[in-house]
Amino acid sequence: MNSRQRAYLKSLAMTMDPVMQIGKASLTPEITGAADEALEARELIKIHVLKNCMDDPRAIAATLAERTHSQVVQVIGKRIVLYRESKTKKKLELPK
Repeated sequence: MNSRQRAYLKSLAMTMDPVMQIGKASLTPEITGAADEALEARELIKIHVLKNCMDDPRAIAATLAERTHSQVVQVIGKRIVLYRESKTKKKLELPK
């Protein structure tokens, strides 16, 4: 992913609401599965890490991206944005 594509995805994520929350249990198999399903349906998702989660949001983002085969677009504070192109329902067209 180049910088133009990342900037485009960041601009789309600005208006999005988080579709998931990660709490004190941190990353569970259920969270990973839900993120995988959301990525397939939406391609771009925003996740909110709650205050009671003691893990670092950057570490959570890296682990979740690895497990779901997605890319971390950005981590700002306790918000994570992930992107993965859908295999069946392609919705977003990235700039070249």
